[in-house]
Amino acid sequence: MSAPHLPDPAPKLIVALDLPTPDAARRMVETVGDAASFYKIGMELAYGGGLPLVGEFAKAGAQVFLDLKLHDIPTTVEKAVANVARLGATFLTVHAYPQTMAAAKRGAAGSALKILGVTVMTSYDDADLAAAGYAFGVEALVLRRARQAQEAGIDGLILSGRELAPARAGVGRSLLLVTPGVRPAGAEVGDQKRVMTPAQAIRAGADHLVVGRPITAAPDPRAATLAIGVEIAGAA
Repeated sequence: MSAPHLPDPAPKLIVALDLPTPDAARRMVETVGDAASFYKIGMELAYGGGLPLVGEFAKAGAQVFLDLKLHDIPTTVEKAVANVARLGATFLTVHAYPQTMAAAKRGAAGSALKILGVTVMTSYDDADLAAAGYAFGVEALVLRRARQAQEAGIDGLILSGRELAPARAGVGRSLLLVTPGVRPAGAEVGDQKRVMTPAQAIRAGADHLVVGRPITAAPDPRAATLAIGVEIAGAA
């Protein structure tokens, strides 16, 4: 992997490498080339042998979002985050529970790693939360998690485009807002229930957009990445 050029608005776009093997991820990064500079490694790839890619991509000049959604007892989370901080990732996700966020903050202390709290999965809606026993709907729970993230002192939140505007109004610029479930107009939504186009998400206040299948499953991933970049630039 050669060091990528960092065109604007590439830093706002995170390409989700939701792929089964490190070799598949490397091929996708090579295909996308300098159209992107920020990549997400999620659970599928991480548990398929992809954790070493964090350091590999970082050394090549890319930024890496390690999306592990950690949640455990505080001591375990703190020690796990301290280990992750040595890998070279830019972002790490934890579930946005107060104890978990506070422990992650402690684990990342003294490093450049930024902690992002996952509020409500973009595959959930109000009915799913009710079935899981929550007393809040999606928007109310996201805003509650946002306040708790501020209190814990972490760096940002993962939330769908639909909650961006109220969350930004509630937290101002104190937290990074990172939005998955982003789909260009006309794209398949898959298993997502709360989606938004790239332009809509940027206008609503997103700092970064996470885009996976519309790029990685496209006939020409580089062209798809460039098209999303153009849309982001037009909305910024």
